[in-house]
Amino acid sequence: MKHILSILLFFSLFSTVDAQHGPYSRFEKDTLVIGNSSIERKFVWNGGNLITHSLIDKSSGQMWFNKLTTPDFQVSKELITPATNSSYTSYEVRETAIHPTYLIAEINYSLGKLHIKKAYRIYPNSPVIACDIYLKGNIASIQDDKAANMADRKNIESTEDMEAGQMAAVLDQIKLDGFHWQTKIVEFFDVTDWNNNLIQERNIIPYRKSTYRGNLLVAHNNENNKGFFFLKEAPTSSVQLAYQGYDFTTEFSHFTVSGLGLTAKDVKDNVWTKAYSCVIGVYSGGELQQLTALRSYQKNIRKLLPQRDEMVMMNTWGDRSQDAKVNEQFSLLEVERAAALGISHFQIDDGWQVGKSPNSAVAKGSFKNIWDNPNYWKPDPVKYPRGLSPVVKRGKELGVEICLWFNPSVQNDYADWEKDASALIHLYKEYGIRTFKIDGLAIPTKQSEVNLRRLFDTVLEKTDHRVVFNLDATAGRRTGYFTFNEYGNIFLENRYTDWQNYYPYWTLRNLWQLAKYVPPERLQVEFLNKWRNADKYGDDIFAPKKHAFEYLFATTMAAQPLAWFEGTGLPGAALNIHHLISAYREIQHDFHSGTILPIGDEPSGRSWTGFQSIKGETGYFIFYRENTPEAVGSVKTWLPAGTKINCTPLFGNGKVIRTTVSRSGTMDVTLPKINDFVLYRYEIVK
Repeated sequence: MKHILSILLFFSLFSTVDAQHGPYSRFEKDTLVIGNSSIERKFVWNGGNLITHSLIDKSSGQMWFNKLTTPDFQVSKELITPATNSSYTSYEVRETAIHPTYLIAEINYSLGKLHIKKAYRIYPNSPVIACDIYLKGNIASIQDDKAANMADRKNIESTEDMEAGQMAAVLDQIKLDGFHWQTKIVEFFDVTDWNNNLIQERNIIPYRKSTYRGNLLVAHNNENNKGFFFLKEAPTSSVQLAYQGYDFTTEFSHFTVSGLGLTAKDVKDNVWTKAYSCVIGVYSGGELQQLTALRSYQKNIRKLLPQRDEMVMMNTWGDRSQDAKVNEQFSLLEVERAAALGISHFQIDDGWQVGKSPNSAVAKGSFKNIWDNPNYWKPDPVKYPRGLSPVVKRGKELGVEICLWFNPSVQNDYADWEKDASALIHLYKEYGIRTFKIDGLAIPTKQSEVNLRRLFDTVLEKTDHRVVFNLDATAGRRTGYFTFNEYGNIFLENRYTDWQNYYPYWTLRNLWQLAKYVPPERLQVEFLNKWRNADKYGDDIFAPKKHAFEYLFATTMAAQPLAWFEGTGLPGAALNIHHLISAYREIQHDFHSGTILPIGDEPSGRSWTGFQSIKGETGYFIFYRENTPEAVGSVKTWLPAGTKINCTPLFGNGKVIRTTVSRSGTMDVTLPKINDFVLYRYEIVK
């Protein structure tokens, strides 16, 4: 067996002394150790085909030992050959405008003609270790056994029967002691044009071998109040590639993450092909500690820079004119109105370009063979005879950044990605446009995923990481909530008063539910023109018109607010919102820099609900009183019982609060009117 131990770089950059302060890895004899100040995972080398030995939560000193003797990663039951050609190296990935400095521990090995690379990512001060897996070479097949129906299984009569059943390819797994693992699996849904229920939580006690769908599994040991989680960095279960019908398998204390997101045909001889990534994290305590551990990792994927990533955007598509009005004069008027509203970004949606899309209201367009027209992504000379310069110039004068809509050329797995990248780079260089809504994505194959990454990576590289992509999640096979997060934010949903599918509490509920597991500051969430189509809602008590315009905006503040309307279509009274938006923008980044989690009851139209931004001894609350008769709400927060706090109202209609959090973690909040809100800055009093 050949071992290539590339450890000189490790010793120069990450000596064992650094183990107490930052990320580290070391290889000694037959043991590989990876960790930081919060977590450590130890492996038996096994020729490079690693087997977890133990997992340590350093915050509590909890050490779990893995009871499995088989490798963590398994591609196929046919590949039982010993690993060869193994190597290990460790190196630092320097900080960029996208991510902080982190450590990579890279392991390479071969199983027959298949070559495997595992790159473990370790960030400072996060109790999480991520693993990116790459394959190249040759493999006859990848295990993709479909989930079995339990009713088709025989009754259990022996240990042999219990162990029967070969499962799919395994990204990661661990088997621990104990039978008292309270386990939660969370499945997520995008394709939001069709879905209005975006998460599904399933709480189980693991028993016989069973499979589950989802991106997140949290296993909590009820004996010692500690646990770990697996995050599968993949699109939502409904749209994953090469999907076998499930993501997790549980069997008593054995937890497995399955599904590589590729087929044997996707594995090439001379090019590394990336599988879906897998993250493991540890925590001690309850749900707050679980969620804080997860969020500490997610915030490392992409830095949130105030001048690049914070925005209150206006996009006119929400008023359903499509591209019929889009031209220079209309855009100039919209920029004026955006400035009057206090909006920071104005995005021109479909219609600014020469090419006509299938959604055009003025022509029958197509996304097929976009590059048959080399001018497709240039400003329409009829609509914009002077190009986009006058609009960009006026935006700069008014403090409004101009943004655009863009649809990559989907045919042949984005084979024209280089042309798409060149078009985006040109728009950045010529006009300074750096925020693009990316629409129309379809990712049916691994090659399409690979080429999309090439497109985005090239644009970021050539623009010094200044570009932001708003990745549309409304339809098709797209990137979900846990992949492509390094490229920008997520355009969450289309909702329209024309079809009465915009209700403020629906939007708030979707954001509230997602915010537990997805950083809400990475989501663009809409508020609409409540005066438009008001008659279509009739006497509906939850209609947009039953709420103040300020309240509609407030439902989006935990996210990146999206004004989904034509500013020129608003009545003059709407301009009064300028003061609220301006005040919000003053604290937007500080609010978003905390760990934002939902509080209170789930929005229902009749709830007391909200968000808490946790920033150590300080933070923020947003409280919403929906259409409920109780003027005082008892709202459950994430503060420990007995905590004394002072709450100062920044905007909305609340008064100063000085209180002590109750035994159940709740605090009383007063709002005298229905459908009202308040945003507080709070301080813990010692």
